[in-house]
Amino acid sequence: MRQVDIAEHEAGIAYSINKGWDAVNDLYAAADALHTEDTDQPWNPAIYGGHPVPHSADADPSDPPLMLLEPPGASQAARFLTTVSLEKLWNVVGSRFGSLDWTRQEHLEHHRDLQEFCRQAASAGHAVVKAVWA
Repeated sequence: MRQVDIAEHEAGIAYSINKGWDAVNDLYAAADALHTEDTDQPWNPAIYGGHPVPHSADADPSDPPLMLLEPPGASQAARFLTTVSLEKLWNVVGSRFGSLDWTRQEHLEHHRDLQEFCRQAASAGHAVVKAVWA
């Protein structure tokens, strides 16, 4: 994934996970196993939610797709990230991540950054646009 502009990151309007996006998703997917407090709402908007937005009329949706998470989805993601226990999630999946050289600290940092990013978007009533570069 490409680096976001440092000024955008410092302003809180951009965030980037530069490796292991699927591992971060796997971490949050463990919430289903934990039966989080918000069980009537799916976990996936925190990572993969939204709908594709093509970057041109004839664009291949996989080259790379932009995903738009509307303001209600951003609020749902913020609620999820605020209520889910990273410690409990790590207890479910952490042992699998050892072979990927991902540490608990790396996930904790991503979790805190995503919490703050989604919290800011939700409190401002903003949507979130996601782009994935393979």
